[in-house]
Amino acid sequence: MLRLVSAALMAALLAVPAFAAQTVKIGVSAGTHEQVMEVVRDIAKEKGLDLEIITFSDYILPNQALASGDLDANSFQHEPYLDQQIQDRGYDLVAVAKNFIEPMGVYSRKYRNLEDLPAGAQVAIPNDPSNGGRALLLLQQKGVVKVDPSRGLTPGILDITENPKKLAFVEIDAAQLPRALQDVDAAAINTNYALEAGLNPLKDAIAIESPESPYANLIVVRRGDENKPWVKTLIESYQNDKVRRFIEDTFEGAVVPAF
Repeated sequence: MLRLVSAALMAALLAVPAFAAQTVKIGVSAGTHEQVMEVVRDIAKEKGLDLEIITFSDYILPNQALASGDLDANSFQHEPYLDQQIQDRGYDLVAVAKNFIEPMGVYSRKYRNLEDLPAGAQVAIPNDPSNGGRALLLLQQKGVVKVDPSRGLTPGILDITENPKKLAFVEIDAAQLPRALQDVDAAAINTNYALEAGLNPLKDAIAIESPESPYANLIVVRRGDENKPWVKTLIESYQNDKVRRFIEDTFEGAVVPAF
């Protein structure tokens, strides 16, 4: 009888790690999101969740891969971008948590201040509606242009209502903006791509967005998965004091925790 009880107890103990064997594929953009997720992966493993990090070099594929089932979650985008993707592509995705904010900066190889931009200067901004709108709102915040307030967080070039210097705006894929910087007078660049190109937002940007912005990045899953146990574990692993300290110590203000 004792042997039977021992055998049953052993079987029960062996059954416990069944969740630990689960692997969750999470897509991230290269750079900051990838670096932070590597810390999260170690914490999640201690909690019984194995994260397989899949790195992307653009903003288009991570949502496509999540919607198609090739990923279980992603971590790379802010809410305005997610909303635009859902509207444009019909994805059934939902945000489950915030992670961090990367203040957008304006950079220039030619000028040290926005005020120094000459009339007709060429300014590059991201070509997707949410990040392009974000760039225009940053320039509005700095007094360079004014945009139609009815457009909310996604104004486009055609929504510029005042442009005293008659700046010429060029829309470029966000990932290509650091490379294009040498060909324009200034460019608004997302922080992950800026850091990847060796640009420090706090030292090199001639203008930078306030950390108090609606552009906190998100952890996103397919609708219907948001209440699954692994999602709760993923969030707990991310919104962790160790992760917070890593972000603050590593990026020194260029990336700000949003939890």
